[in-house]
Amino acid sequence: MAASATPAHPRLSVHDVTFYGAPLADLEACWATLGVCRLSILDTELFDPLFPTLLQRDRYAVEAVYHLFAGGSLSGDPQAAQDGLCRVIDAAAGVRASTVYLLTGGRGELSWGQAAERFCAMVTPCAAHAQAAGVALAVENASSLYADIHLAHTLRDTVALAEMADLSVCIDVFHCWAEGDFEAMVQRALPRTALIQLSDYVLGDRALPGRAVPGDGAIPLERFVAQALAGGYRHGFDLELIGPRIDREGRLESARRACDVVGAMLDGLGV
Repeated sequence: MAASATPAHPRLSVHDVTFYGAPLADLEACWATLGVCRLSILDTELFDPLFPTLLQRDRYAVEAVYHLFAGGSLSGDPQAAQDGLCRVIDAAAGVRASTVYLLTGGRGELSWGQAAERFCAMVTPCAAHAQAAGVALAVENASSLYADIHLAHTLRDTVALAEMADLSVCIDVFHCWAEGDFEAMVQRALPRTALIQLSDYVLGDRALPGRAVPGDGAIPLERFVAQALAGGYRHGFDLELIGPRIDREGRLESARRACDVVGAMLDGLGV
């Protein structure tokens, strides 16, 4: 793969889950082809011994690191969950990553309130560790299809949980754009939002996960991005592109087109 003739907008990253399963060398080739300078990665990549060298050689900045807290279950050993997350935080700090964002772990037979309290109690020492390390620790919203490994499925619940635990927020627009109080909740979330993830949805698509390249669907992305910027959002925009539409077009081509569309959008908004 040849390097992109036109660098991606400097506020953009393409989440490595877009190329899930690719070895680090192939990921590096994708980053070069897309011309990105920010990376959004899986926590396992942090522990590849070649990863820090790669960052130094090509001068990438790590925007965000994904981590599944507590091995996906809040009923497990709290100490093991804390040790695992603190290890990721330390590795993230070692490469100067901006944010570690979480799925919380599933609640099992606990009520939502009970699970939220348990999550907060378990994550509090890690939040303090992250603050000391200079890394934002965020919780994201994700579909209830992930209820086995996550607790926060609406933006309202995500913000409430982040406020309870004093964490940052990762807004995945794909999973919350159609909520009735979306714009109001974005305003509430923005002061603690550390990452925004963008993709699109084509009405009537029942495939899972049904993500589309920005501009191909019905999500009013430009209006949302303008709202976020007007609200003072200063961090990156992460493109998370997975699903049958992405695979049919080709993961790299989808990512390239998404970078072009959202980059032009950001340029048009004066970013």
